[in-house]
Amino acid sequence: MILAKFLNNLFKKGGFELIDANSKKHVIGNPKEKKPLIIKLFDKSLHYKLLFYPDFYFGEAYTEGTLTIENGTLTEFLNMALQNIGRKETNFFSEILNNIGGSYRYLTNFNFIKKSKINAARSYDISDDLYDLFLDSKRQYSCAYFKNENDSLETAQNNKIEHIIKKLNIKPNQKVLDIGSGWGSLAIEIAKKTQCQVLGITLSKNQFAYSNKKAKAMNMGNQVEFRLCDYREVEEKFDRIVSVGMFEHVGINFFPNFFLTTHKLLNDRGIFLLHTIGRNTPSRSTDPWTNKYIFPNGMIPSPAQISKSAQGLFVIEDWHNFGQDYDPTLMAWNENFQKSYDNLKDRYDERFKRMWEYYLLMCAGTFRSRRNQLWQLILSKKGIKGGYSYQNSHRPNS
Repeated sequence: MILAKFLNNLFKKGGFELIDANSKKHVIGNPKEKKPLIIKLFDKSLHYKLLFYPDFYFGEAYTEGTLTIENGTLTEFLNMALQNIGRKETNFFSEILNNIGGSYRYLTNFNFIKKSKINAARSYDISDDLYDLFLDSKRQYSCAYFKNENDSLETAQNNKIEHIIKKLNIKPNQKVLDIGSGWGSLAIEIAKKTQCQVLGITLSKNQFAYSNKKAKAMNMGNQVEFRLCDYREVEEKFDRIVSVGMFEHVGINFFPNFFLTTHKLLNDRGIFLLHTIGRNTPSRSTDPWTNKYIFPNGMIPSPAQISKSAQGLFVIEDWHNFGQDYDPTLMAWNENFQKSYDNLKDRYDERFKRMWEYYLLMCAGTFRSRRNQLWQLILSKKGIKGGYSYQNSHRPNS
């Protein structure tokens, strides 16, 4: 079997048993002698699909239930696979297909305002019940900040909010723009803790309605405003700009425009905090499975892509990487999702459960293996007088 030969060449550390769609067993690598992890295939087309494009078809087969895992977990298999793959392409065919797909998405990834709104609706206007069940109480859908190993998800997400507020060094009555404000918690907390004026913008109708309802319930309407609009539709000037988990949706062709627009919106002595997932090497596409099923037209930037797009516009005052925190964040989300799934059964079937599980655990694996990073950048237009400093912005001894 050609697939088995390919997998044996790939898996040099650890191993598993592969049961193909003809019920034939193949030993891959060096599996455990007792109760080895087993991958079972139930569709003969996977014999060649997983050979030519495992980056996409493994996740799809898991979602569709045509591939199952026994004597182990998806996390265990992903850890093993990522350890063997490292940061390289899975194989020659995957590299070609990813390059072709990357070129296609580069040429067609024009996230104009109308298209961006459609993409946001696909990602975030699924159901508030879903996000309410697996996120923390403030619905922070971005990497938490674990100051201590025993921090709960709730504590770590509050740490993240406090961390951002301190980094921005906001003064009372200043104007703050939150680009991609999600369900509004960050904007509301910034306004409450710093006595400033905050404008939060989102492209999601669900998030917009939820944010307004929450601000009204907390009597924060005089300090916080939410708009259903694109960042390119904002015209005011701001003393501070913050964007958390939104830059990944901008699209590679619009990276320069994003920085040009934020430069225009920021006052000369202002500060811009950009919180984004990142990857070590430049690419013109994102993971093909995630692009189809979770975040259409998403794009994870590299350091070079960010620097090139921001050059001539901003001084990069600080670049903080705490990508290791996304692993426990995603694992906590998956734990919450699994515990709460019974409350979603009337809306979402088992296929959706497998899809969401694969999304959360696959993403956790990419951060655990350091294929992906999480960055917070501090940018200024003319350089902060005396230089930027934030006491305790990084963990002690880290």
